[in-house]
Amino acid sequence: MMSPRSAKTDEIRATLIAPCGMNCRLCMAYEREKNACPGCRGDDSVKAKTRVTCRIKNCQNIVQGRVRYCFRCDSFPCADLNHLDKRYRTTYGVSMIENLENIRQFGIRHFIQDEKARWACPECGAILCVHKPRCVSCEHKWR
Repeated sequence: MMSPRSAKTDEIRATLIAPCGMNCRLCMAYEREKNACPGCRGDDSVKAKTRVTCRIKNCQNIVQGRVRYCFRCDSFPCADLNHLDKRYRTTYGVSMIENLENIRQFGIRHFIQDEKARWACPECGAILCVHKPRCVSCEHKWR
């Protein structure tokens, strides 16, 4: 059954792009019906502890508002971001550092347009979940 968040009209928004470059709209925690995560920039009171305590999200440069995305930091890419990037590249074929470089080079609007095209299910058009090899709407195997 399709979650209310999986509707084709549920857009990828700039507020769903985490400081690390993760598109939170693609995360299985965002897709959940029960205790859905609002994304890294969303309300911490409704998130799982692991998302609240994320070292990247809690970086002082992010918390104090000096940078919105990690690529603006003097330490880019830091050890925490490199670790996350390696894990996601290896397991899911997604690079946070590449995402951030695309945002830096082309801007957030262009990045979001690219994400909409890249993560649309070829069968039904719903937004895919990066963590699942099948579309959550139509079960089309995409990975």
